[in-house]
Amino acid sequence: MASGLPAEPVAEAAAHPLAAALLTPDALAFLGALHGRFEPTRRQLLDARIERQRRFDEGCRPEFRADTAHIRSGGWTVASAPADLMNRRTEITGPVTRDFMIEALDSGADVFMADFEDATAPTWANIIEGQANVHAAYRGELTGPPFTTTLMVRTRAWHLDEKHLTVAGDPMAAALVDFGLCVFHNAAVANERGTAPYFYLPKVEGQADARLWNEVFDFAESRLGLGPGTIRATVLIETILAAFEMEEILFELRDHITGLHTGSWDYLFSVAKTFRLDPAFVLPDRDRISVTTPFMRAFTELLVATCHRRGAHAIGGMSGVIPEADNEERIASALRKVTIDKRREAGDGFDGTRIAHPALVPVAVAEFDKVLGDRPNQIARQRDDVYVTAADLLTLPGSVGAVTVNGVRTNIRIVIRYLGEWLSGRATVAIDDHLEDTAMAEVCRAQLWQWRHHRVEISDGQILDDELLSSLIDEEFAALRDLLDEHTWAEGRFADARDLLRTLVTADDYPDWLTIPAYELL
Repeated sequence: MASGLPAEPVAEAAAHPLAAALLTPDALAFLGALHGRFEPTRRQLLDARIERQRRFDEGCRPEFRADTAHIRSGGWTVASAPADLMNRRTEITGPVTRDFMIEALDSGADVFMADFEDATAPTWANIIEGQANVHAAYRGELTGPPFTTTLMVRTRAWHLDEKHLTVAGDPMAAALVDFGLCVFHNAAVANERGTAPYFYLPKVEGQADARLWNEVFDFAESRLGLGPGTIRATVLIETILAAFEMEEILFELRDHITGLHTGSWDYLFSVAKTFRLDPAFVLPDRDRISVTTPFMRAFTELLVATCHRRGAHAIGGMSGVIPEADNEERIASALRKVTIDKRREAGDGFDGTRIAHPALVPVAVAEFDKVLGDRPNQIARQRDDVYVTAADLLTLPGSVGAVTVNGVRTNIRIVIRYLGEWLSGRATVAIDDHLEDTAMAEVCRAQLWQWRHHRVEISDGQILDDELLSSLIDEEFAALRDLLDEHTWAEGRFADARDLLRTLVTADDYPDWLTIPAYELL
């Protein structure tokens, strides 16, 4: 560094047995440089979100932006995908534990997304050990060559902090920690084996978020001696605001992006969260809404059309079915639902889909093979028939359904069960033959707050007020105690989960994220 210039900040890390290998002086210097360069902009983004939410609370609605109309009407396309990301018909996702990563990389899926966000409880041990597992995977130390499944890494989102890595006492952005450690340690090795650092970016809300990520990628490529466009990303469209800015997101990341993914459950959570005070957006029981409900279908159709117009992949939604039940009829029923869902996605023009269990790989492959044949994708299929308005995205049909007692109880049960495991360090939990992650807990929690705030009348004629909701929470907690075996109950923190849920859903002001107060309890 030239004399007279201030030294770049250096990150400081909490202790861990793997620190010597991963949190080297050079790695900490790189993380410190990321923090120093991009933390001010991240803070501005988060402040802007608060102001934007205030406007929605006052009755404003999102719309397609007039100031970016030139982007939507332009003839640009994104950079062509690298060879090992051309075929993405099946993507498996899950936590960054060693056992699951081995299983996923050997599953036969085209892509494995190692998830540091919704599928990983962010204990310091989980984060560091996850980075060590990613480090080993890039080097073939988990499964060995040949590398038939392409590795991608999902970072945590912009709003989350990592309190175990600090710069001058301030916690780092969790997103920069996940990205920084992965790209610093693995970019060169990835290039040597014919791939590159590939990332999934969650909870992006629009153009500004994407621009920040693009600047981070450019900086990392320059700092680490990587060619421009080496780092590639797929953005999860899982917020209602991002649905209005998909073109702008692709444009900002056009040299680094390969596609957009349909985050259906998080998207539903975002609808409830963004329009929390608007009675027109009170959602019914979750099982009354699916990806074929009109406002959800408008979102998925728009995503496919947007991606293909810009030369990007459109990746379909997640199937969390676990076909491991003892009852063969239940397994067959679950697999039929997955087949129907993947058949719809392939027919709609999606280039691939996501699953959570290796047993679903052949189910998904079969449906996409019928449509794709020997083609790697169907980007060439332009969905010129799709025309989606702001009203299409924002109108919840009144016939969707009501809120039932069972729906309230189910949401309570899922949050207590899931959060009790999350607080113990496990963020993927088998519930009712599905592998659930944070997205499902957020949907359930958001609905409970929404129903209580708007004092909905549930199916038995009662008004869901604080007293009734608190009573139902206690009843479902007791029922869960009877349902779980002694080992699971002893390992979990279900009483803490119950108490946190009660606090969050009865708060007058809506808590934006379940994981932020939960993180303080880890």
